[in-house]
Amino acid sequence: MIYPVILSGGSGTRLWPVSRALYPKQLLPILSDRTMLQETALRFPASEGFGPASVICNAEHRFAVAEQLQSAGVETSAILLEPVGRNSAPAAAVAALHVRSIDPDGLVLLLASDHRIERPDAFRAAVATGAVAAKAGRLVTFGITPTLPETGYGYIRRDGTLDGMDGCYAIEGFVEKPDLETAQSYLEAGDYYWNSGTFLFRAADFLAELERLAPDILTAAEAALEKGVSDLDFKRLDGEAFAAAPSISIDYAVMEKTHLGAVVPLDAGWSDVGSWSALWAVQDKDADGNATHGDVWLHNVKDTLVRAESRLVTVIGTEKLIVVESPDAILVASMASDQDVKLAVEALKQNGRPEAISHATTYRPWGSYRNIDSGDGYQVKLITVTPGGRLSLQSHKHRAEHWTVISGKALVTRGPDMDGLDVIHLDAERSVDIALCWYHVPAVQTPEAQIIVEVQSGSYLGEDDIERFDDQYGR
Repeated sequence: MIYPVILSGGSGTRLWPVSRALYPKQLLPILSDRTMLQETALRFPASEGFGPASVICNAEHRFAVAEQLQSAGVETSAILLEPVGRNSAPAAAVAALHVRSIDPDGLVLLLASDHRIERPDAFRAAVATGAVAAKAGRLVTFGITPTLPETGYGYIRRDGTLDGMDGCYAIEGFVEKPDLETAQSYLEAGDYYWNSGTFLFRAADFLAELERLAPDILTAAEAALEKGVSDLDFKRLDGEAFAAAPSISIDYAVMEKTHLGAVVPLDAGWSDVGSWSALWAVQDKDADGNATHGDVWLHNVKDTLVRAESRLVTVIGTEKLIVVESPDAILVASMASDQDVKLAVEALKQNGRPEAISHATTYRPWGSYRNIDSGDGYQVKLITVTPGGRLSLQSHKHRAEHWTVISGKALVTRGPDMDGLDVIHLDAERSVDIALCWYHVPAVQTPEAQIIVEVQSGSYLGEDDIERFDDQYGR
């Protein structure tokens, strides 16, 4: 059986300000009403003969990943939490070990969580072709049939057809990102493919090659799983053990060295959606080549992407431009310079700007909050608690709070100590004070989401001023 394993650890910085480290592009509905993670997981249903999916992700994203998969009706065998990023080879090792533990003969389909596939049927057909080679002991990668001389991708050059494996080719070699002239020659040659970063192999075969070619990766992955701990519905890999693995891609660690490699051509409308220009290329456009999202008004504009997240955006007399508006940041860039967006993100990080890593809205396992206003000694937040959600029982050393219920009904527990807790029922438009250092927690009493305006006041208002005493999410 084929088991999809989805790698969901990226931060998608080139799609800033919509994608940010704490809530990256794979968790967002970039191309449809579903998030990119949901779209990826739904491509390989049990009805098509696939086993339950598993996901390897950042611990910070665990609740969003779990909620999105559950709401999409995706059955999972595991959500594995990386304590630190170590590129794709250590993640692939963990994936193979996991699949082997549930099915000794299982095939691993290693997938990125943030790729667009226009024709899922063609993708599944290519996987079926590759499965023939994988069952015969090959480590299969999928090469994207190029449509233009792309300089932003690595390439795979195929060799001859493998005996008895129609549609599967031996690999002549991997090629780094070429210049334009070289890329044009690859396109004309017809035996080069874009490297998609998608792989298919029997778990046991990959682990055997890993032991031969990169035993330090295998040792670290084994220890990380063995010493890892279960946390609610998640498996936390051991931090020290996993950090001992070298940070290296599966291409460099295994695929470029193995004699078992095979490539299957894939023509399924693939895009890695790795930049704003890539997103513009795959979106529907008007007669002037403009792709828009949200409340947008254009005049005399051509070949431009405009995305409005929270307000009206007007653009006049431009061409080949990228304009992206979010509640707390705006990006304006030429289409030709969109690869430099990551430089802006890095500069913001160095300057300590929160916009580099977090949105105006911050997501939590119980819901979300959005900063509305702030100043010297105060901060105002709009808090949304989803049905069944419950914040932790907590206290703050440096701030007091005032809660006003805007909608829904709240059950508020508060008091100066654990022996003096009161329970207050609050309807909409009622409020309550939370004194400095008091224990407190709100919970939702209705099937609808609860909305609270929280006014904080104090000498320090950082999110790290929190002491938890009871938390249903294990934080």
